[in-house]
Amino acid sequence: MDRDVILTMRGIEIQFPGVKALDGVDFTLCRGEVHALLGENGAGKSTLIKCLTGVNKMDAGKIELEGKEIRPTDPKNAMDLGISTVFQEINLCDNLSVAENIFIGRQPMKRGQIDWKTINKRSAELLERFHVHIDVTRPLSQYSTAIQQMVSIARAVDVDAKVLILDEPTSSLDSAEVERLFDVMRDLKAQGLGIIFITHFLDQVFEMSDRMTVLRNGRLIGVYNANEITKLELVSNMIGKDLDDIFDLKRAAQKDGAGMMLEADHIGVPGKVENISFSQKKGELLGFAGLLGSGRTETAEMIFGVSRLQDGTIKIDGRTVKINEPMDAIMSKIAFCPEDRKRDGIIGDLTIRENIALALQARRGMMKPMSRKEQDELAEKYIKMLAIATPDAEKKIRELSGGNQQKVILARWMATEPDLLILDEPTRGIDVGAKAEIQRLMLEMCEEGMSIIFISSELDEIIRCSNRIIVMRDGKKAGELNGEGCTQADIMKIIAGEKDGETA
Repeated sequence: MDRDVILTMRGIEIQFPGVKALDGVDFTLCRGEVHALLGENGAGKSTLIKCLTGVNKMDAGKIELEGKEIRPTDPKNAMDLGISTVFQEINLCDNLSVAENIFIGRQPMKRGQIDWKTINKRSAELLERFHVHIDVTRPLSQYSTAIQQMVSIARAVDVDAKVLILDEPTSSLDSAEVERLFDVMRDLKAQGLGIIFITHFLDQVFEMSDRMTVLRNGRLIGVYNANEITKLELVSNMIGKDLDDIFDLKRAAQKDGAGMMLEADHIGVPGKVENISFSQKKGELLGFAGLLGSGRTETAEMIFGVSRLQDGTIKIDGRTVKINEPMDAIMSKIAFCPEDRKRDGIIGDLTIRENIALALQARRGMMKPMSRKEQDELAEKYIKMLAIATPDAEKKIRELSGGNQQKVILARWMATEPDLLILDEPTRGIDVGAKAEIQRLMLEMCEEGMSIIFISSELDEIIRCSNRIIVMRDGKKAGELNGEGCTQADIMKIIAGEKDGETA
């Protein structure tokens, strides 16, 4: 065995009912290496990681850690062996303190009692490595998603790990927090830790990775050195088709004489967003850009009634509306796909069919239940339209990949035939192929007359898709740009406060 190899997986096979999830996959990880594991949603990445962490039992294959064969039985056993994982969806206990979350299950003891002083001190010192300065005795629920992600990573780093798996660790972080994480990853790499890095941000892949393994449809496509492959070649291998037109998208054309769909006049919720005014035409795709916490999501939630509007007025199609709760928005033909699909979007134990039918049934009311035939026809229509990867509509939504879950949520709201669709980070954490599909679908819906509010942290897709762009900063509208001819630098200058005002 090569002395630099710390982990070897050979011929891994896993069969699920009706599908071979992994078909003879090989993977190796070296000490002091960041190795990206890439592929579209459903390619087998999560299945391979779950095999390595003992969640899924392999039907064939062999795993060796430091030259010794292992068969992890569950995540706790994997952690004891030296394999630590930070999953994309944060799996911590909101009601416990930050320090308790970091040391849960391995609390230091003193005279038969939990040593809280040591726990709190070590937790604060550990988070200092991430430049996170918070009160570790406060409940985790009092902190943002980004801070919770940092806590989850800190917990994984603190155990005596030989292998660290980071599954979409940057999806909830802003650019400064991503750089902090990357600094820590570089430190851990220098200490000889092997890091498996799963992300859909290709710029981050090339910035941090030494090697890349690509999976597609449960099979190994190839292993590449980061300095020997281009981004275009990498994506081609991931999706298995020509990329000449994958992002050759054209903004929806603005129709002459299109009326106003949405008019927001000095709307706000004190402490969240204040004094925001903007308008949106019918058939227009209006992008919202800004850092995490800038007020993008808060504005969307205000329009949909998740947060009750306290200042200003909203007009829909020229009519002043009072939106006190989401049902008011639904009845006004407004739809909203939330940022956190696991927490606010999917109902994991319901089927795809049931999840798709939810919003339409809610608008109809419980006195007019949808028949099973209607539900089946609705589900089949959108499974086909959105190319949702599933054997049938009766599969539980929690069993789908992230990209397919996102498509189901989108189908749920498309089924209500809204006039205004709000999409909050609809492409976050999904593969490049599914991302292009969703972007193309957005533009097609706008061409057909639907108005869309599109919130994204990825400036390139905001620019690529939007007719106009609202830039948010510190809970306020900081500027407005025309999507045509706009650059990332233009947006960043407004975010940084170096440029203000509006351009037509």
